[in-house]
Amino acid sequence: MTVQAPPLPEAQPFKAALWMCGAIASFTLMAISGRAIQVELNSFELMFWRSLIGFAIIGTLVLSLHRGAIWSAICPTSPRLHLARNIFHFTGQNLWFYGIMVIPLSQLVALEFTSPIWVAVLAPLVVGEIFTRRRLWIALLGFSGILIVAQPGVQPLSSGHLAGVLCAIAFAMNLLLTKRIMRHDNVLCVLFWMTALQTLFGLALAQWGGFTWPSLAIWGWIVLVGLTGLSAHYCLTSALGLAPATIVAPMEFFRLPIIALVGMALYSEALDPFVFLGGAVIFAANWLNLTKPKLRRPAV
Repeated sequence: MTVQAPPLPEAQPFKAALWMCGAIASFTLMAISGRAIQVELNSFELMFWRSLIGFAIIGTLVLSLHRGAIWSAICPTSPRLHLARNIFHFTGQNLWFYGIMVIPLSQLVALEFTSPIWVAVLAPLVVGEIFTRRRLWIALLGFSGILIVAQPGVQPLSSGHLAGVLCAIAFAMNLLLTKRIMRHDNVLCVLFWMTALQTLFGLALAQWGGFTWPSLAIWGWIVLVGLTGLSAHYCLTSALGLAPATIVAPMEFFRLPIIALVGMALYSEALDPFVFLGGAVIFAANWLNLTKPKLRRPAV
């Protein structure tokens, strides 16, 4: 007797699109807030305050939802994996906040979008997946998109371009390690240790060169970057819960033209056609990475 698997929940692309609008708005506001804050604070100080606000919110949720059983809710199965994950995420986020200050927002976002391609490249090393010839060609296509965006030899490469590529790699490692952690730990546990550890990382590294207290003028931006840091990932996760990645991922690429228009309107950044061309190539590589190749029928 065969047992049928329960049917998969029906995709709800319209609701997923609404959540993705929230994610795109959150990421855009985070970039604007990050630029405003870094007029006074460095990225380590920014990450300290952002993580502290997140920790206060997550800590309140843990206390209200798991009163009397707090440790069982946040006890990590593998503390080393949580530590490694947060080192990569903290590094990637600092590089991202650094990048928004030194290169146009559209260039940074286009380079950040190579993260899923790095996931495909690094997955064999981190989670033991097989590295196929198809993945190699997809990675090469994604790398060509990086070259189109950065235009080496045409325009000078800066530390911001390097930050964009390295933050994409760090985010890829964060995703792979999160995938391993989520086999045993719940989302609240992951978010608790993320905000707790990154608050400590930010506080420790912010002492380098002297800790700067924010002025009253930027406190609103600090609160906004703390809230959008949580809302962006919550909206993205909610969208993935309503529709498959092959539907959700293309929606996120609308962030590129939106952030380019924001950069033009607020910071007088030029609309570079090569950024959009490179972004399209990176999008194509990501799309191929998400779609499964058709299996050939065996010859009769």
